[in-house]
Amino acid sequence: MRFQNSVFVDLLKPIDRRAFGQIVARHKGDAYDKSFKSWDHLVVLIAAQLGGETSLRSLEAAFNANSGSHYHLGVRRIARSTLAEANARRPVGVFADLFARLSCELDRRTRRDGAELLRLIDSTPIPLSKFHDFARSNGRIHGMKMHVVYDPGVDRPFCVEVTPANVNDVEIGKKTPIEAGATYVFDKGYYDFKWWRDIHEARALFVTRPKSNTRLTDLADREMPQTRGEGYTVLRDCEVELASKGDSKLPMPLRRLHIQRDALKDGKPQLIVVITNDMTRSAVEIAALYKARWAIELLFRWIKQHLNIRKFLGENENAVRLQLIAAMIAFVLLRIAAHRHDIELAHLRFSELAGRFLFERRPIDRLERPPPKYQAARRRISPRQLELAYA
Repeated sequence: MRFQNSVFVDLLKPIDRRAFGQIVARHKGDAYDKSFKSWDHLVVLIAAQLGGETSLRSLEAAFNANSGSHYHLGVRRIARSTLAEANARRPVGVFADLFARLSCELDRRTRRDGAELLRLIDSTPIPLSKFHDFARSNGRIHGMKMHVVYDPGVDRPFCVEVTPANVNDVEIGKKTPIEAGATYVFDKGYYDFKWWRDIHEARALFVTRPKSNTRLTDLADREMPQTRGEGYTVLRDCEVELASKGDSKLPMPLRRLHIQRDALKDGKPQLIVVITNDMTRSAVEIAALYKARWAIELLFRWIKQHLNIRKFLGENENAVRLQLIAAMIAFVLLRIAAHRHDIELAHLRFSELAGRFLFERRPIDRLERPPPKYQAARRRISPRQLELAYA
């Protein structure tokens, strides 16, 4: 009978064990937990994400119950006390560097020639309970933030960072490597003239919304051959400059667009003002770029609804960070598997089935089909024995 890997093994195949070992050595990830190594820890946390385990006790029971299916990965039975200690001590950089490597692998598999370099930047709050005494409040939530740079064209998140909730978004945005020729789209949380200037000087573009107190002087109205887009209308496209003087002056050409959405808010049309340093694209294309920012909100919604980041396997900060990065690793592994095996299922259905059949031995590209029925081998009849057959 042909050997068949479990679904979990196939999902973990993109992880290069040798490269992961180098990452562990660089961060000294196995310095304190020699019996429960970084590889064991990684496999267990990914299994918790895909299997939807919400406590150390349930994770221990579910993982050990399937020990016959994951022994060949080099992972043994786990104890929740050992896992709790590893969650508190293992360096977050081990998982963060692995995520960055897998993100590049996803980009290599899904990148299309001539695809537009679009980067969406945003953060999502991670509420924590009062038992997480390390958490901070920003006036709206008590917890942490997960900051993500996202490429919607290839469904690729990268540059993930977890911070306390009171850290300003723009402080993390400034750490984002700027790619020449890319367009960065973000909201008012990343309002910083110096950073905008850095983006422009790196030969990149940005599209964002100015604050209401930003004083802009109109220079000239631009022609708009087309004003209608999908779900919106561009009312005005104007070249502008900052009215303020001194250090806050932006040494670059700027455009301000007034966009009216078709969808009503409180029974009234919603007007959006957008500012950009892109002087080439049409007004409708600029408006479409800002509309594309909704894709990162959908990413956050998907992660929160279908991965395990609502209940945490530890009450210390290190455990929360490790679990959030493990969730993003699980997300990328699902996307790589979908592209590698040409999965036609919706992302939601594929992730649900992968979690349900995680330790079963079945082809990952046929999760939605029932396994073939077992056909018993026909008993061989001796040539000296009479056989009754119908004519």
